[in-house]
Amino acid sequence: MQEKIKEIASRVRELREICGISPEKMAELVDVPADVYGKYENAEEDMPASVLFEIAQHLNVDMTVLLTGEDPRMHVFTVTRKDKGVSVDRRSDYKYQNLAANFIHKKAEPFVVKVEPKSGDSKPSMNSHPGQEFDYVLEGTLKIVIHNNEIILEEGDSIFFDSGYDHCMQAVGGKPAKFLAVIL
Repeated sequence: MQEKIKEIASRVRELREICGISPEKMAELVDVPADVYGKYENAEEDMPASVLFEIAQHLNVDMTVLLTGEDPRMHVFTVTRKDKGVSVDRRSDYKYQNLAANFIHKKAEPFVVKVEPKSGDSKPSMNSHPGQEFDYVLEGTLKIVIHNNEIILEEGDSIFFDSGYDHCMQAVGGKPAKFLAVIL
């Protein structure tokens, strides 16, 4: 996984430089402290998917370019077979699978996200990103923490929220949870 983190960081740095954006300016654009952003580009820390999504928007490229180094090619439709989406292991708390990696000029990024249950009192890290997010629980039970609220979602439940607020997801009940996440 460390090699993939290095490859993504390298692509981000190269495209940022081509676009003439300083690291400090990009950190400001994605609302991340400059020192943290520097760790992302130096592959010292893994970039959250939400930050990659924002970086892609500011660089005017599809997120797939940052993840895979290839341009998406599909204009009319793209099909992603079960468990065959582009794997995006962005954070240790979540396993992402991009469901539309090969579609060009997307207005949203759809993912299937799997969250393993945590043992003990370990707290997941909070994250935020501009825009909105829609999550639909496919399997298990998911606890969403957002803006000082805790919401329990069961299979078939959904939530739509302003993702600019700090939020995190936890699998509860001792079993993994799987959900569809659409970042807008």
